[in-house]
Amino acid sequence: MRTRLLFLLLACAGALVLAPAARADLLYVLNSGEASVSIIDTTTRQEVRRMPVLREPHHLVLTPDGSQLVIADSGGNELVFMNPGTGEVLRRERISNPYHLEYSPDGRFLVIASLRRDQVDIYDAATLTLLQRFRPGDMPSHVAFSPDSRRVFITMQGDRSVIAFDMETRTQLWSVEVGPEPAGIIWHRGRLLVGLMGSDHFASIDPETREVTRAFTIGRGAHTVFPSPDGRALFATSRVDSRLAEVDPDTMQVRRLWNIPGGPDCLTFDPEGRVWMTLRWVGRVAVLDPSRPDAMPQWETLRVGRSPHGIFFKPRRDGVAGDFTWHLAGATSGTRPLQAPLPPRTTAARPTALPGGTTPAALR
Repeated sequence: MRTRLLFLLLACAGALVLAPAARADLLYVLNSGEASVSIIDTTTRQEVRRMPVLREPHHLVLTPDGSQLVIADSGGNELVFMNPGTGEVLRRERISNPYHLEYSPDGRFLVIASLRRDQVDIYDAATLTLLQRFRPGDMPSHVAFSPDSRRVFITMQGDRSVIAFDMETRTQLWSVEVGPEPAGIIWHRGRLLVGLMGSDHFASIDPETREVTRAFTIGRGAHTVFPSPDGRALFATSRVDSRLAEVDPDTMQVRRLWNIPGGPDCLTFDPEGRVWMTLRWVGRVAVLDPSRPDAMPQWETLRVGRSPHGIFFKPRRDGVAGDFTWHLAGATSGTRPLQAPLPPRTTAARPTALPGGTTPAALR
């Protein structure tokens, strides 16, 4: 009897560890090296579910209405649409080699860069109808839009260049050389910022004159840059020298550098301004609070799967929706910049309830 009681107590304790706290925020991490997605309770820092995908997920994006999280499984030739508030898979769509992807700010188009198949595809966002396919060169890598949705910009890793396309005429506008292995790209205050993985800095491009200048130096393997939600900083990563940099958005001066072992890659932010990042080479996620410069250590890490890449923070607390960053100053910079931030929400946002009680038990 005592043995059975002890077994039941241990089972209950295990269930408590796996279940997230009530309305706990969730973190989604794409494990490229083991074909899975880690879903993490950010309150307990525990992984509550590891969802398998077909082969090799790299990047993810929120739909324009904020209701679905789209995971691009490039090796599996598939897009997985999920309810970000529950972790429930809503549907899967067959798509050719989706590596990096982004919706246009007006919500009309979805553009996908295919690193392995050397193609750039423009889809109708609502129907996923393929509207145009380009084969612009070697290794299309990352995607960013202009705020008016008229132009899309693609980094070409193998060709040392950035290419611009006109979304209305669906024609190539220009190509400009920027440096070795261009990767992450964002629109920022009328210019493009591009990480050069084969170098140590980010380049700045004037999209009108095509002038290329050095924006800021961070270290070898300069990779991606993300605006903070409040618009007061840019955060950039270096995968080889393994650094995170805070950059002044006006002057492009590096304010602070953190040496974070493991190869910081993609970033996401929570409503408190903490930075969550994948550590590509060590199978971990790090979280850093930049508002606490004197705290030691300034970050903590948690275990996920092999080669974590894309990452997304989903608030589930009352009054904060998953697209909260679009309503703040940072929304005017990034891969999907808006002409101006959206007006603040006036009502609490909750995840959409799915029919038939299909929400996974661990995420209820």
